[in-house]
Amino acid sequence: MFNNRNYNRTFFNAPQSVTSFVAAFLEPAITVGALLVVMGHYGVPVLRASMALCLLVFALTFPGRNRFLVSRLEAGIDIVSSWVSMLAILWLCGYATNSLLFFDFDVMVTWAVLTPVLQWAAVLLGKAILKYQAEQPNARRRAIVVGAGPLGGKVARALQGNPDQSTEFIGYFDDRTDSRVLPEAVSMRLGGLRDVANYVYAQGIHEVYITLPLGSQPRIVELLEAVQGTTASLYFVPDVFGISIIQGRLQDMNGVPVVGICETPFTGTNDLVKRVSDIVLASIILVLISPILLGLAIGVKLSSPGPVVFKQRRNGLDGEEIIVYKFRSMRTQDNGQVVKQATKGDSRITPFGAFIRKTSLDELPQFINVLQGRMSIVGPRPHAVAHNEEYRRLIKAYMVRHKVRPGITGWAQVNGLRGETETIEKMQARVEFDLEYLRNWSLGLDLQIIVRTIRLMVFDRNAY
Repeated sequence: MFNNRNYNRTFFNAPQSVTSFVAAFLEPAITVGALLVVMGHYGVPVLRASMALCLLVFALTFPGRNRFLVSRLEAGIDIVSSWVSMLAILWLCGYATNSLLFFDFDVMVTWAVLTPVLQWAAVLLGKAILKYQAEQPNARRRAIVVGAGPLGGKVARALQGNPDQSTEFIGYFDDRTDSRVLPEAVSMRLGGLRDVANYVYAQGIHEVYITLPLGSQPRIVELLEAVQGTTASLYFVPDVFGISIIQGRLQDMNGVPVVGICETPFTGTNDLVKRVSDIVLASIILVLISPILLGLAIGVKLSSPGPVVFKQRRNGLDGEEIIVYKFRSMRTQDNGQVVKQATKGDSRITPFGAFIRKTSLDELPQFINVLQGRMSIVGPRPHAVAHNEEYRRLIKAYMVRHKVRPGITGWAQVNGLRGETETIEKMQARVEFDLEYLRNWSLGLDLQIIVRTIRLMVFDRNAY
């Protein structure tokens, strides 16, 4: 679901700010630095294993999250959850490679406790610095909004809700009568469009946000010509709230400015990081669970006649059809034009199939799909092709979830949307969570989803 916070982050701050740049390196630097300091304190030499750990930790935490502009509580919760997820992944890697014995126990425990404390202290220090800078007389930037309609109201609220308080919203300019503008904008209207340039010049306005519809192009051109005689920064805000924004950003295409509205988060280095992490984790997990896979295969074979692995046609990256593997949990194998979703008490499900569905063990063969490049460990869950053809016509932006590889688990699944989606409202909610994942993807979020999925496999009693 598109919101003001996403819009403010994506469009108002398209160039990377100094705060974002510092945050990108601060978290990995603190994490690696804390490890080296603790090793020095205990007199433990930095050997190859420790250097490999430092490189792995830096890769998993870079770029760091910008926690300076969120509340202290939200930052603290995010630090702890991300760090616990990180430790779980590191332990899993160490256990799988039999390398835990290379690290001193006291060093690891001290590092595990000290790192989140230092990250929290860095956040508090950063927030204090930002607050100090915002309180300086010359730090405040005065802003006005041209257009007092719904879009202008959204921009004004985004400016007023800016956590670093560096921008002061002054008011609106609009030619329309009071009955045609937002009620809250009536008392804050400073004049009409012809008054903008003189007001900007006289009052020392720093930023002008133009929210007029494209149908007002002649007036926009006239306004731009007038305001360009001042030193104010000008921003045109396109009305894109009617569509779902995925990874929106301003790009330069050989000198032509292009506003990206719907784009995959996995481009460039992000795609490389995502694919490498999938290959490494899937390989480790397959080695660890190979005895479980063998046991499950025997259980499925003994439970009912039919193949052990069920192959189903689903839509993958860019909507292309792929084959997804699952342990067979039903007596029938629906894979045609009409596929009936499993329901609670479904007679098609075998007793053993009910067990592996409840614990999500039937999904384990999909780690092979990950190594094949058809799927990712974390991403929107793939639906049967027949379901896609049905829901793409009923749910807005449904197919946007196919801009990335489908996942074994996803943001929707760890937020209570596993199993059957018997109503259009439930499927709509699942799609909204999938789109939220695409907007906010990070490697840390993937690790968090993996840890929450493991917890659900053990404790969830609602799956079937």
